Amino acid sequence: MRIELATAPGDQQYPNEDYASVALPASGTGGALVVLDGVTPPAGDDGCVHSVSWFTARLGGSLLELSGSRRDMPLTQCLSEAIARTAASHGSTCDLSHHLTPQATVVAARWSAERIEYLVLSDSVLLIEPAHGGVTPVLDDRIDRLRAEGRRLAPLRNAEGGFFTAAADPTVSDKAVTGEFPRGEVRALAALTDGATRWVERFGEGDWAECFALLRKEGPQALIDRVRAAEHADPDGTAFPRGKTHDDAAVVFVEP
Repeated sequence: MRIELATAPGDQQYPNEDYASVALPASGTGGALVVLDGVTPPAGDDGCVHSVSWFTARLGGSLLELSGSRRDMPLTQCLSEAIARTAASHGSTCDLSHHLTPQATVVAARWSAERIEYLVLSDSVLLIEPAHGGVTPVLDDRIDRLRAEGRRLAPLRNAEGGFFTAAADPTVSDKAVTGEFPRGEVRALAALTDGATRWVERFGEGDWAECFALLRKEGPQALIDRVRAAEHADPDGTAFPRGKTHDDAAVVFVEP
């Protein structure tokens, strides 16, 4: 088994709001990964006394524990329970109904000797390398479709006809992209936040297959380093417009 993980803040002066971790059971016959991208709110009140990094650590830790220990629960149920637990931990001090309450994108995957399950919510990405070759990206493309239509995203967050993130509503797990493969049909997995997928989606340095080949050969830190190099080469976003010059980035690569 090969597991590699890397994460880096977009700005060293601020906490990294991404979360990435892997759990391996004592039995040694499976595992689980979780990658979250915390959504940075605009300046101003978000109704919460906690930081986004606090939220992603709580939600990510709970989801990882449930995914690894509760094999009887589908990943959607694990996410629902993790959201409920996190909401309960600060519902008495914070306004969880606020539309900017801390929230995150989610990628989760779980493998056993028999199968590999996955869940993707919002614009982080899961890459799957089938045993027969090639790379299959698992995408929740709601945001891309809304942008292509010229829609304003802010009013469409966690709204029907819009896009969804993990915030305080446990039922949002029903909106996730989910599926599974027989274990023998998958060689490797990679989970990436959008700070890392910039290499493909923003800078066009390669396609998903080339991104996966880079991860396999050089590892997650090499991908993040290449994203940073591309960002530094265009600091004002002139050639490649983007909301942030640098973004938090997280990558997990697993050969189960």
